[in-house]
Amino acid sequence: MEIKRPKRIVVKLGTNLLTGGKDSLDLKTIDNIFRQIAAVKASGIEVLIVSSGAVAAGRESLSRTPGKNKLQRGTVAYRQALAALGQPQLMMTFEKLFSELNVEVAQALISRGDLQSRSRYLNVRNTLDALLSIGAVPIMNENDVVAVEELAGEVYGDNDRLSAMIANTVDADLLVLLGDMDGLHTTDPHIDPNSELISLVTKIDSKIEKAARGPHDLQGSGGMVSKLEAARISMDSGIPMVIASGRIKNVLESICNGAEIGTRFVSEVSRRESRKRWILTGRSEHRGSVAVDAGASNALKNNGNSLLPIGIVSVSGPFKRGDIIEVTEIDGTTIGWGLTSYPSTDVELIKGANSKALPDLIGHYYGAEVVHRNNLALP
Repeated sequence: MEIKRPKRIVVKLGTNLLTGGKDSLDLKTIDNIFRQIAAVKASGIEVLIVSSGAVAAGRESLSRTPGKNKLQRGTVAYRQALAALGQPQLMMTFEKLFSELNVEVAQALISRGDLQSRSRYLNVRNTLDALLSIGAVPIMNENDVVAVEELAGEVYGDNDRLSAMIANTVDADLLVLLGDMDGLHTTDPHIDPNSELISLVTKIDSKIEKAARGPHDLQGSGGMVSKLEAARISMDSGIPMVIASGRIKNVLESICNGAEIGTRFVSEVSRRESRKRWILTGRSEHRGSVAVDAGASNALKNNGNSLLPIGIVSVSGPFKRGDIIEVTEIDGTTIGWGLTSYPSTDVELIKGANSKALPDLIGHYYGAEVVHRNNLALP
């Protein structure tokens, strides 16, 4: 199987890797991983990081807090407080280590709801694209202070799932989950010494599901079950995913070069097909439509172009920025469906106009396209 070197990757760093299984950050391990990330970035690969570890980092901060005994251990509020205390500590550590490598970092606290809301999805995508365009490394974490499902024990491994959703959002070529496990095994290797590593997964069936187990310790919130859920999202998005140990020498560079390390999940679905299905699943909920002229119709159907305002002749609404809208011929024949970057009130004002005139016409600018080609699905 030929594996192309990726141009954009999402790397998820697990709690046990960042802490060494203890109650504080493992600076030696973190520094080693960051040096690998800096090297991969220097080779021309764009890197985004999804990081766990805020709760673990917060334990050390809490130990220095005068009123620490007022918090009841084991409660959601206790873990929320740990996350709030630990997040600045985590980012200060990350910023210090990366600055020594001349790498600029940016923090983004994101919940899965931000990516399920289409308008917020577009905002997240645009922000991350902007950060990558200037050479920064975005570092993301589930916003544990407001997204409490994982802290309450209702959901395991939100950062695993979040990393897969972000990989889909930014059209990543590869998702890498680095932790203390070297991949998915036939049985739990902590229990069965004869357990064997599964190096390649092309379909998540009952055999693969049976191989996954819950978290084996109290430090992390994930385990193979949550990583399998991340794999489902990633494979449905057409993005390959690798689970590997972050303690392997030069593990990240090796994975990017296609080395057989850990467990690689490979989908038979292309990103374009998966994105098309994602948009088409919401077409019955489309909030409005725009009709386009013959030139725009030809550009959309035959040239793979984005929908620009100059080609729009009429608007039927109302719809909001981020809604799914229908794109039609002048006679009403459906061309496709897509996520709109502008609300219907804006589109009514900019229809037929050159994209360069948008800031003057509406006073703001979300991009040259009303519907970007990556967010347009044709039947």
